[in-house]
Amino acid sequence: MSDVSVKRARCPTCLRAQSACICRWITHVAPRAALLVLQHPLEVANAKNSARLLHLSVAGSRLAVGEAFDRAELDALLHADGRVPVLLYPDTPGDPSLPAPPPFEALEAQQLRLVLLDATWRKSRKMLYLNPALQALPRLALVDVAPSNYRIRKAHAPHQLSSLEAAALALGQLEGDDAVFQPLFEAFDGFVQQQAAYVPLGAPDLKSG
Repeated sequence: MSDVSVKRARCPTCLRAQSACICRWITHVAPRAALLVLQHPLEVANAKNSARLLHLSVAGSRLAVGEAFDRAELDALLHADGRVPVLLYPDTPGDPSLPAPPPFEALEAQQLRLVLLDATWRKSRKMLYLNPALQALPRLALVDVAPSNYRIRKAHAPHQLSSLEAAALALGQLEGDDAVFQPLFEAFDGFVQQQAAYVPLGAPDLKSG
């Protein structure tokens, strides 16, 4: 097999080139809350994206790709197994284009499904606009978070987290136990180091979006 063929061969699990496979960073965690990742199509082929690693690491998680989802299909994803969906998204007070979300009712973690939009900030807002079912969900917002360690992508602010970091923190918040999800952060550090190794020497350090 030629070198070109080896480089182009893809891992069937992480869907990346064999030469850039991230499967060694998969770290299995089994939260009581369910996880649904809605990934914007532009993120699928982004080598710096962490959502695939998150999905492969979180037991029972679902990952669906799209921008404007079919209403029936999205409803089925949101409410599968009778769980109550909650959208991980910051508050947007005063935004006339979005209705105020219903209040988040504190429930046991095993009753909940955390919904994560894997996209840039601008694209995540568009996904919210295009999917009324997402607008109707109660929201969970992260507060007092530490700066992101996602130094391989640009960020508008140091507290703008990667999808994996945000989901790990939110799941810990829902379950009342951050320690359960610490292995995800450790795996994420390895993933970041691997991706940073592909950055040419002398290139500026980048943070996430």
